[in-house]
Amino acid sequence: MKILFVVNNYYATGNGLSASARRTVLKLKEAGEEVRVLSGPNHEPGGPQPEYLLRDKHYPVVDYLITANGYCFSTRDPKIIREALSWADVVHIEEPFNLQRRTVRMARKMGVPCVGTHHLHPENLLSAIHMGRWRFLNNCILWFWQASVFDWCRDLQCPTKNVSDRLGRSHFKARLHLISNGIIRGEEAPLPAKKSDGKVFTVICVGRLSVEKDQKTLLKAMRYSRYADRIRLVFAGRGPQASNYRKMADRLVRDGVLKIAPEFKFLDKEGLRQLASEADLYIHCATVEVEGLSCLEILREGVVPILADGPLTATAQFALDDRSVFPVRNAKMLADKIDWWLENDAERHAFEKKYAESVDRYDISQSISDIRRMYEAALKG
Repeated sequence: MKILFVVNNYYATGNGLSASARRTVLKLKEAGEEVRVLSGPNHEPGGPQPEYLLRDKHYPVVDYLITANGYCFSTRDPKIIREALSWADVVHIEEPFNLQRRTVRMARKMGVPCVGTHHLHPENLLSAIHMGRWRFLNNCILWFWQASVFDWCRDLQCPTKNVSDRLGRSHFKARLHLISNGIIRGEEAPLPAKKSDGKVFTVICVGRLSVEKDQKTLLKAMRYSRYADRIRLVFAGRGPQASNYRKMADRLVRDGVLKIAPEFKFLDKEGLRQLASEADLYIHCATVEVEGLSCLEILREGVVPILADGPLTATAQFALDDRSVFPVRNAKMLADKIDWWLENDAERHAFEKKYAESVDRYDISQSISDIRRMYEAALKG
């Protein structure tokens, strides 16, 4: 099977969409499929380039905001798109933007079936300009994506039930398949545990520093926690809200709420594993999250999470019970959950192993098998 992935920038770092696409392509190739990519350029010097290379597309007024959120856009050159489609048996659409709108129309004319993955809610984008709660506008954008891209696909991958339910309520025409994006189960030997001695607790938060990831709720929670003066907060990620969150953190230290200054750093895979080995708790505050694979990567290392639960975030599905869930934006409830887990060492240590084992069901090998069946369904019509 010849599979063409269509991504604005397949090599972008700092966003989960491109990282998920790279993992999926890697595993499809290992499964024996022929896969090529239609995308903008890799900006790493000497790095690999897509088989069908498009030029970058810049938007002068908002370019900084786009790049700060880890995204890149590409042009939609019809000659290159046609060349790519002439090779493909099936097209996998990864985004609902201009490149994909042009591609699905050309694909239909050429008789090449399309499938897609719903990686983004409109709120993921509009939250960056503080319009994530404008329900009518977000619903209009979702309808536009549906009409201009997704309804041109025969099948759609929904990474979580949260996504599947939303697209079902919106009457998407494509067949919906509940398939996790999946994570690659590491073969690395477990790192030696370096949990706290009870004097200082390490609480970590991993992800892009942005409005919808809502790390500010964790910072606010410190004002309610009885253990704040013994907590070492570590934020692993970068993004447009980095400066604001650093200021909030500095204020907590000046006010005497925190005795240990929070750390902000961007880590590679091995660095995240090392950080997880030091962590007592993992906090995920996102108000908008299609799946949250960064959460699974941390749970795999045996860290007890506390996960935000809301209508547009699916990450709470990873929680094993209500003690690991709090309502989105509720800093007081988050602080109560943090305090409970820090007070109950034996229970926390017991659940570390349970959480590590719970990640097995999201192994990417199963996801790849399901995605290949989705391609076969699309080819059959």
